Amino acid sequence: MTALALAVYAVLLAIAAVAVWRRPVVALYVFIVALALHNAAMDALYAAGIHGHALTAIQAWKDVLLLVAVARVAFDAARARRLPFRPLLPDALALAFAAVVLLYALIPQDALGGHATDKAVAYALRHDLAGVAAYFLGRAVVPRMRDVRWLVLAVAASVAVWGLIDAYAIHLDWWRHNGTVGYFRNQLRFDYGPGLSHLPENFVYNNGNEQELTRRLISTFLSPLGTAYLCVVAILLAPRTRLALPLVALAAAGLLWTHTRAALLGLAVGLVVLAAVCRRAWPLAAAAATLAIGLAVLAVFPDIGPRAHFTPGELAYQRAQAHKNGPTRLEPSAESHLSELRDGITTVVDHPQGYGLGNAGEVAFREDIPIKAGESNYTELGVETGLLGALLFIAWNLALLAGLVRARRGALAAMLAAVLVIAIQTDAYGIPWIAYCVWWLAASGLANEHRSPR
Repeated sequence: MTALALAVYAVLLAIAAVAVWRRPVVALYVFIVALALHNAAMDALYAAGIHGHALTAIQAWKDVLLLVAVARVAFDAARARRLPFRPLLPDALALAFAAVVLLYALIPQDALGGHATDKAVAYALRHDLAGVAAYFLGRAVVPRMRDVRWLVLAVAASVAVWGLIDAYAIHLDWWRHNGTVGYFRNQLRFDYGPGLSHLPENFVYNNGNEQELTRRLISTFLSPLGTAYLCVVAILLAPRTRLALPLVALAAAGLLWTHTRAALLGLAVGLVVLAAVCRRAWPLAAAAATLAIGLAVLAVFPDIGPRAHFTPGELAYQRAQAHKNGPTRLEPSAESHLSELRDGITTVVDHPQGYGLGNAGEVAFREDIPIKAGESNYTELGVETGLLGALLFIAWNLALLAGLVRARRGALAAMLAAVLVIAIQTDAYGIPWIAYCVWWLAASGLANEHRSPR
């Protein structure tokens, strides 16, 4: 089974790589669709018996296509003896950030007080530089935005529909026993503990009692966060036509059923930015409606959401933890997010030189390394690349946002602003769909004198 799967994978990847080499923009369309399905597909392959290095090789398809697209753009630039775009301030800041990341990958961990392994450093390097590579692809390879907007919206609506079907029609016990736990625990090395039978804790919202849980929409991302952020981007990029309204409604329902506060706030901020850039009033009304409806749904979610229950083993663990540490909730509260953010900022201020790559966030968690900071992209980067790296990342993205505003690219500016706000609380930059697609699209909106024919 493994040999057959690898053979099929090699053929499909070769076909995709050839297509990307001929037209690098193909990579963007593949990322928009395939990255939304990636986790579900990898989970299914794990359940089919494909584990370890074989599945790791298959998971790397996105990195292969990204590198092929970058190589083609570099090849064309070398042959033409000029860049396919006019250099701007965001380009210089992106290069400076990438240089700092590479520097910190080379500095020995013990010199900085870090504890990351070489494997963790490699994972963190990919995490930090994937968005930079996607950004420069967007500067060189500009897609047809009309096609992209419809495609993103269709993907988000489809993901939302499947997520709602899963949440209401598929029992949580199926997820406990279908092999997903093994995929997270053994393949990805995310051991979430027995509180929810080793499933990710954000699969559910704890209602605060021992009787009932409420399922959150996870869909093909196997995560409410990735699903929510896709829906936010889709709503902000949606074509301004009545034909898009049914798909927007589905994406909005998917967003609400993920029960993700940061995404709702990000969407509202994005709509405010859209109103400012386009000088229209309706996005402001939409932002107010987003907050009002979002808060209302969050308040009644335990009553309208799909129900689930703790198993006896999970209840025993929860009671033991409550006795040991006091009452806990699986769903982190706003206060805990703020506490994590404050602790991360304090760590960066107290140790401004950073600890080196691999000492923060999910990379440190999966490699069992002491986590110096989590939750926020900005504090994670500050811990890994020092205060300088974090400030360069912020400056790069603010310059990019300013360039989109000056170019009057309202939808793209709104999309980027929403993601940057979300990144205050979560590792949005570390979600492949966001890093590969959002930064490619945002960069494509900057004004250029030279455009690549590809």
